[in-house]
Amino acid sequence: MASPVRVRFAPSPTGPLHIGGVRTALYNYLFARKHGGALVLRIEDTDRSRLVPGAEQYILDSLKWCGIDFDEGVHIGGPFAPYRQSERKEIYREYVGSLIRSGHAYYAFDTPEALEELRRQLEESNAENKSYSVAVRQRMNNSLTLPPDEVERLISDGTPYVVRFLMPENETIRFHDIIRGEVEVSSNLLDDKVLFKSDGMPTYHLANVVDDYLMKITHVIRGEEWLPSLPLHVLLYRSFGWEREMPLFAHMPLTLKPDGKGKLSKRDGDRLGFPVFPLEWRNPVTGEFSSGYRESGYFPDAFINILAFLGWNPGTEQEFYSMEELIEAFSLERVGKSGSRFDPEKAKWYNHQYLIRKDNNELAALFLPIVMEKGFEPSPEHLTVIVGLVKERATFINDLWEQSHFFFRPPATYDQELVSKRWKEGTGATMLLLCDELKTVPSFTKEAIEATTKTFIEGSGLGTGHVLNALRLALVGSGTGPGIYDVMQVLGREEVILRIRNAVSQLK
Repeated sequence: MASPVRVRFAPSPTGPLHIGGVRTALYNYLFARKHGGALVLRIEDTDRSRLVPGAEQYILDSLKWCGIDFDEGVHIGGPFAPYRQSERKEIYREYVGSLIRSGHAYYAFDTPEALEELRRQLEESNAENKSYSVAVRQRMNNSLTLPPDEVERLISDGTPYVVRFLMPENETIRFHDIIRGEVEVSSNLLDDKVLFKSDGMPTYHLANVVDDYLMKITHVIRGEEWLPSLPLHVLLYRSFGWEREMPLFAHMPLTLKPDGKGKLSKRDGDRLGFPVFPLEWRNPVTGEFSSGYRESGYFPDAFINILAFLGWNPGTEQEFYSMEELIEAFSLERVGKSGSRFDPEKAKWYNHQYLIRKDNNELAALFLPIVMEKGFEPSPEHLTVIVGLVKERATFINDLWEQSHFFFRPPATYDQELVSKRWKEGTGATMLLLCDELKTVPSFTKEAIEATTKTFIEGSGLGTGHVLNALRLALVGSGTGPGIYDVMQVLGREEVILRIRNAVSQLK
């Protein structure tokens, strides 16, 4: 019987969560829910020098806003706690010790100056492998070249050291990736990666392999940038004797800039005029501010739909998915290998589509704080009707005010270009005659208003456009907006007549 699916999202709190990271979390979430498995949130904070205050809480808040929930993790605990790597140091120390004892890792005492000199020499010689590798380790200061008693003395004296993996020589490392297929890499092209740093913390390579094993992770779904590290991780599983427990791997394609030229970075968003973070972020150290999708007016379900299609294709024509539908449709086999361009205009289009599909009552509740901030307190029923009339023209909730402000206050000015075209000599008199007719409408409904106005136009001998364009100008102040009879019904008889008379008095 196959093990139950267990996946993890393991961000580093070195800054805000980029949309590429949110996509990784989303794909893990969809995969876990599709297979009835568990999703673990693990914080990988072993790089202490790059930690940013507040970043971990930002990650938690962002994922919550996106609707991505977890079964275990740093914020809720679970059977494999702790889920913060800085709290698991002694676990890693134990496992790196076992690698040293088994001959799969070694101590290295090289100074920064010696390492810099090595890099210089390799560059000058145009070496095929310009790293600390099998080709150079025998001439460096490490436990492979030093007598055992000297190694013990250096350690006891507190000499700084790192622990490096002993990369095998002349071996072809083969592995399968769910997205990439079969991959082969020569070990001679790989370096002896540092597994344990001089500050007593593990590197990502050691910590993530140990944690994935101990937490019984069955599938590792992560970004393409980690694919070059996979040969080392495969060898680590083998060195520990965990080959049978090694998870299946899937490396997702990059999220590219809108022009397709290069990976979308954390610095691209505000520079290019769109957010790259789910929530806005202010760096507590530098004060640098970055905009967020939530604060820019995006709905979380629209945001999630946008990210789902960055690399995944359901194989159908359907473009709009609820989270439940995404879970049902998702599969790693339909994730492509090529990078996906992020299209900010398509993102806006998605949000517009989600907005117009939302229930008018829900939109009215979201819009109400904006209207109240402007000094108005409409009834929920009244605001619901208004939202239903204008939402087709809006992309974000904030846009609703621009599309509906004339429902709340009469025009303070009139579109002068439209006045010169639509408000001719005699138009004012015509509008006043229409006012007299509108007073007689028994019930001021859209249908009754339309019937009365059409009868008036037929009797006046004037063109429909002449009367209705002037009427819209008087009521709205411009030539845009919903159907004029809808506008009149919402405004009510008294307000309509008052606005027409005001326009007549001002547009002489």
